[in-house]
Amino acid sequence: QVQLVESGGGLVQTGGSLRLSCAASGRTFSSYAMGWFRQTPGKEREFVAAISWNGGSTYYADSVKGRFTISRDNGKNTVYLQMNSLKPEDTAVYYCAAGDRSIIYTDWRSSSQRYRYWGQGTQVTVSS
Repeated sequence: QVQLVESGGGLVQTGGSLRLSCAASGRTFSSYAMGWFRQTPGKEREFVAAISWNGGSTYYADSVKGRFTISRDNGKNTVYLQMNSLKPEDTAVYYCAAGDRSIIYTDWRSSSQRYRYWGQGTQVTVSS
């Protein structure tokens, strides 16, 4: 079992930056692939980024590639999402999720249904 708690959301102007953190409980954090997703009202949860269990592989949605960076520190049981050059369309509730390590090497890495554990979400609002 893994419990996830996100933090770092807030209000920022267009072009600004935020760093989201996701702290995990449990001794098996390093065995999971981790992902970030986001959701706006009335829409399905959208894949943002994913990282392999050891941080060696990262994947991004086209909409955030070159602006967002996912990373993890297994010693601190934490995964991060550095968000730069933020746009109003990045406004959403951001969720971190943990999934089986094998999904990172398949197209399933972008599917919310393949992630077993979820945090409660943190709101990111980008003003124009």
